[in-house]
Amino acid sequence: MKRLSLVFCAGWLMFAVAVQAASPGVHLRSVKGEFTDVRDRVVMALENRGLVINYTAKVGDMLERTGRDLGRERKIYNNAEVLEFCSAALSRDTMEADTRNIVFCPYSIAVYTLPQTPGTVYLSYRVPVAQGSGQSIRALRAVEKLLVEVVGEAIK
Repeated sequence: MKRLSLVFCAGWLMFAVAVQAASPGVHLRSVKGEFTDVRDRVVMALENRGLVINYTAKVGDMLERTGRDLGRERKIYNNAEVLEFCSAALSRDTMEADTRNIVFCPYSIAVYTLPQTPGTVYLSYRVPVAQGSGQSIRALRAVEKLLVEVVGEAIK
């Protein structure tokens, strides 16, 4: 039991770190606040860079709705949206460098809250693997820099 408690505490400490990797290539940040405020700050951070949201996936609503149909009532998120957007310049740079980089576009940032951590808003995003030619690596690192900056601005 003591060992289990130590494992739990170590796991919680790792979870509490500001930047986390939920899985390779996925970064997670969190901030105290309200979902709509933080989501709106992500939107503003994108607009401040001249970017437009292409699509907002209402993932939390979809899971809530389909969960009832499937007989699976556990609430996963209080709120959960994925904001998809693109940067014409960065996308062009990445795809001119390597046409296979199309898989990284559009870029997305997930904003969500969890029932077990009220008052905390999570933001996560996938970082494209910087690979290929030097030109491709530079372009994909620029995409990562954009994602880091937008999320960083939103959690200030």
